[in-house]
Amino acid sequence: MKLLVKFNIIFVLVMALGIGVSGWISRDMLRQQAQDEVLGGARLLMEQALAVRAYTSSQITKLLAEQLKTEFLPQSVPSYSATEVLGTLRTKYPEFTYKEATLNPTNPRDRAVGWEVDIVNAFRSDAELKEFVGQRDTPTGQSLYVARPLRITNPACLQCHSSVEAAPQTLVAKYGPANGFGWQLNEVVGAQVVSVPMAIPMKHADQAFSYFIASLVGVFVVVGLVLNLMIWLVVVRPVMQLSALADRVSQGDLDAPEFSIGKRDEIGVLADSFTRMRTSVTQAMKMLEN
Repeated sequence: MKLLVKFNIIFVLVMALGIGVSGWISRDMLRQQAQDEVLGGARLLMEQALAVRAYTSSQITKLLAEQLKTEFLPQSVPSYSATEVLGTLRTKYPEFTYKEATLNPTNPRDRAVGWEVDIVNAFRSDAELKEFVGQRDTPTGQSLYVARPLRITNPACLQCHSSVEAAPQTLVAKYGPANGFGWQLNEVVGAQVVSVPMAIPMKHADQAFSYFIASLVGVFVVVGLVLNLMIWLVVVRPVMQLSALADRVSQGDLDAPEFSIGKRDEIGVLADSFTRMRTSVTQAMKMLEN
């Protein structure tokens, strides 16, 4: 087997191993980075929802106090304002969804369903649990969600949600007496849930992975071509020339030209050694002829 063939077999094996290890590491890293970016965006959205709730509670509700005596305005409810604002945000960022999933809500659109009920119950059973991150299967693929508990910490909330008798009659007239009552102070009644489909960030991560692998293969190919050319010029060609000259000398061709590459590397040392051996052989043959 020729030297270049052996070299290329070893090079291809090393290249395959390097690409395999790099691909395995980079793919997991890129996917984890994509997930972290999604979580960062979801948490930012959650903080925005909290800011809207705080603004509504501290500034908007008291401005509508007189109107609430004659007509219940849902805009005075912090959860309604947060849901509406983030719902508007979805027109530009449709991949994000926000819901204040509640076990016993006043507004039916906030009722927790299926997997949301499990999240709320997890917060209710563990008072130390402040955030829950998970993934779930949806008709469009994997979805990542971040959830935080909705706990009744403000006694003012109980003015509307403690009992039907204590609630404003305008609220009861709008939503009825069946839902949104019986809440207690410090009770977890629901969960804020931000969901993001993983298909888009995973697609971007896979595209980045494909570009990385393609560039890595391209670099290996270029390096392989350069190394092949260098080995041919520096090693293979001088050895082939030296081998051809040695073959002529071994057959008694004393007129074969001398071989010298003028370098002090290993090939140059071999050429000098061959020249000395050729000179000794020539002198010995001449002595035998005499």
